[in-house]
Amino acid sequence: MTDLVTFGETMLRLSPPKGERLETTDGFEARPGGAESNVAVAAAQLGQSTVWLSKLPDSPLGRRIVRELRANGVRTGIDWDDADDARLGTYYLEYGGEPRGTNVVYDRTDASITTVDAEALPTGVVADARTFYTSGITPALSDAAAEATKELLTTARENGTTTAFDLNYRAKLWSAPEAKRGCERLFPFVDVLVVAERDAREVLGVDGSAADIAADLADAHSFETVVVTRGDEGALAYHEGETYEQAAYAADTRDAIGTGDAFVGGFLAKRLDGGDVPVALAHGAATASLKRTIAGDMAVLTPEEVQRVVDEETAGISR
Repeated sequence: MTDLVTFGETMLRLSPPKGERLETTDGFEARPGGAESNVAVAAAQLGQSTVWLSKLPDSPLGRRIVRELRANGVRTGIDWDDADDARLGTYYLEYGGEPRGTNVVYDRTDASITTVDAEALPTGVVADARTFYTSGITPALSDAAAEATKELLTTARENGTTTAFDLNYRAKLWSAPEAKRGCERLFPFVDVLVVAERDAREVLGVDGSAADIAADLADAHSFETVVVTRGDEGALAYHEGETYEQAAYAADTRDAIGTGDAFVGGFLAKRLDGGDVPVALAHGAATASLKRTIAGDMAVLTPEEVQRVVDEETAGISR
């Protein structure tokens, strides 16, 4: 039995050196990046057996994604696309301090994942998994990806696999009304919902405090657990009628991309270990803080590092 199976797109992230512009740089750093594979890597680093499902071009770029995920402890189940026009999505990340800010440019149209079919994936691993995870990014990619997401969630639910879903709204992929319709179509198959507070308000139209949002969503959609993330203000979870709050842990930020995915990976990993919701929130926060010190999208760390952060924060030790 696999502990965690995830499904979604992973792209190649291309970044100029910090301080340089996309339009003037003569060199790029290349790293893989995708919400669902980032979650799988974080959970694998924390001791869980993980599998990432996707469709990739049968090319050096597609094989590079698989090679790097496997190097970080994640098994893969891939539908290889051998069409002449098969392509891997890319995104360009331009770091910039204030007032310019960081800019992301996507080049993912017609990537192989947009034609994914759940029947071409090893769905048996979903049926046998303890937890299945995907995010709202995946159904935003295409009608085919949306249908595959629903089919995999249905397979998980029918076989007793716990399902987790991060709304993970991306305005560059679809509008808020489109996201609301697309995600709410999947909610009947979701046990654990993760949602940013701003997305709950702007996409799902839920008002009130973060605690009210979590409770209202749980009641409206019969979620087992709702986790509301609040950036620098931390996160909270509503579970079995109780609300649990978790502060964000301080970090010397090297690279913030993938922080939310690291949080989810840490949270799910601890739940799979048998940790209760407040303990899982603490481990999610610690995993997220450590990720901010690591270049790239993926949280490459150890269980001991995460536990040390949790212990020090619990003891009130400043770093």
